[in-house]
Amino acid sequence: MDNFVLTTPVAFIIFNRPDTTERVFVEIAKAKPHTLLIVGDGPRPNRAGESERVAQTRAIIQRVDWPCNVLTNFSDVNLGCRKRVSTGIDWVFEQVEDAIILEDDCLPDPTFFRFCQEMLELYRDDERIGMISGDNFQFGRRYGQDSYYFSKYVHIWGWASWRSRWQGCYDESLKHWPLIRDSGRLRDLVLDDAEVGYWGEIFEKVFKREIDTWDYQWAFANWLTGRKSILPANNLISNIGFGRPDATHTFGESPFAELPVSPVDIPIKHPLALVINRAADQYFYKNHIRIFPLRKLKNIVRRTFQKLLGWPV
Repeated sequence: MDNFVLTTPVAFIIFNRPDTTERVFVEIAKAKPHTLLIVGDGPRPNRAGESERVAQTRAIIQRVDWPCNVLTNFSDVNLGCRKRVSTGIDWVFEQVEDAIILEDDCLPDPTFFRFCQEMLELYRDDERIGMISGDNFQFGRRYGQDSYYFSKYVHIWGWASWRSRWQGCYDESLKHWPLIRDSGRLRDLVLDDAEVGYWGEIFEKVFKREIDTWDYQWAFANWLTGRKSILPANNLISNIGFGRPDATHTFGESPFAELPVSPVDIPIKHPLALVINRAADQYFYKNHIRIFPLRKLKNIVRRTFQKLLGWPV
């Protein structure tokens, strides 16, 4: 990777999976960040053996063997995905002005760190950009020779952003949703009539606390402020957490599970204009959002039959 030096802080969100955590930690260790911030949730009292798994997972961080300022934010009690991740990122941006953020099942290509760092520096003062992602869900499709494109979507399996974008913008409670809903302005945010129903249902469930997650609120915050995301032209993150019994959201089958990664172009080739790549976004909508309800139903049916038959789910 030339003489690249990772100076951007890395935030690592962990919980109870020592195996996936170790794999991601190995890649972080190769990058040798100067600052490593660890966010960890506490064990659930009704889960046998979880206290031990949480302790094993946290112990992996003790293997830092390069010059590094290690900061930890561990909860003694279980806060759940929604509260733990959102408050953890709050804490991260109280400590540092920008950060690269990885969860314990998001395995990065080595060039992911360089890509994020260069984009963070280049677009630091451009408020039109809300975040940088390492995800590409185009399944090999490229749109020209640029190393990245701009999207309305917020993909968080390995991403980066700035304190200035998060603080005062992110709202875990989604308090502005009723105003958007009742004024019929959701279409103005999602920019597509076909997606209004899907996102309206999602945001309503998040607002009513029927979904224990933090990331839909981040998408809402970026759309509310009219910000775009930067997505790489090829995939830099492989999610290794699908199909596991301890997974929170990535259970069942998915075409996005363990996608192959490939390095970003060096030097990075920049788009001519800061405009959304509508062809790429429409492909993502047609091949993920539009078929998501059917895929979700298929996984629910599969898991129900497995339970009835006494098979592991």
